[in-house]
Amino acid sequence: MSEQFKRFLSQFSETNATLDYFTDFKKIKRNVNKISIKLNQLNYLIGKENLKEAINELYEENPKVFEVLDILIAIRKNKKAKTFNNNGEIVLLDTYFNSPEGIFEYIHETGLAEVFRNKDVTNLVDYVFGIEVGLDTNARKNRGGDNMSKAVSLIFDKAGIFYKKEVNNTIFPEIISLGADVKRFDFVIKTKVKTYLIETNYYNSGGSKLNETARAYSDVAPKINQYKNYEFVWITDGQGWFSAKNKLEEAFSIISSLYNLITLEEFINKIQAEEVLTF
Repeated sequence: MSEQFKRFLSQFSETNATLDYFTDFKKIKRNVNKISIKLNQLNYLIGKENLKEAINELYEENPKVFEVLDILIAIRKNKKAKTFNNNGEIVLLDTYFNSPEGIFEYIHETGLAEVFRNKDVTNLVDYVFGIEVGLDTNARKNRGGDNMSKAVSLIFDKAGIFYKKEVNNTIFPEIISLGADVKRFDFVIKTKVKTYLIETNYYNSGGSKLNETARAYSDVAPKINQYKNYEFVWITDGQGWFSAKNKLEEAFSIISSLYNLITLEEFINKIQAEEVLTF
């Protein structure tokens, strides 16, 4: 490991999480609001001793109410979850919602029956709000990337750098080396010397995605850099890279413009010297 790469790696920050990173309450509220009417109708089951009878009554009134039963066990409808039924067959979870008998079996076998009878939950709208908070943790990795984009934007803004965000490579028809696939760059900056096509990301934790990203950018950088008027720039950070530092070091040796949030100042000094243009 070269001393230069060791220094680069040592500069990676512990986190880029702002307080709004942890939970997206606006999204949660939207998700709950979409099904709140059905949840309020399902509240009819809470406290009922004879759940089978209550289910029949509610099903006769509005069978579509039961379409939201999957979220009560923290499963999203679009996941198409499957389960073994009592006959040993693999079936889609939502097939239980097609009849009062299936609904009763679902509520009984999942443990919801006792929750309803004992009034462990008093309002299903509030209950699902809590479930949505828990499920939202799965989106944090994406928000980490969003936060990185915001951080880079703020740094560019502070330096007075003009840039465009989320630009497709199709507006640069001379770069034919990228093939027919449309690639969208997070930032594009143009100076009197070059046009810089920039990707940003941040990884709080490890995983196979990091190796894939490093390989992909190691592949795309030479394809862009072969054109003298263009240069690929990768701005990345986060201690998740410690789990993939070998692959990152390979990329470091291939991609001439690879920066973290600390060394980004070097890139800004470079493009300011070249004079940034508006376009």
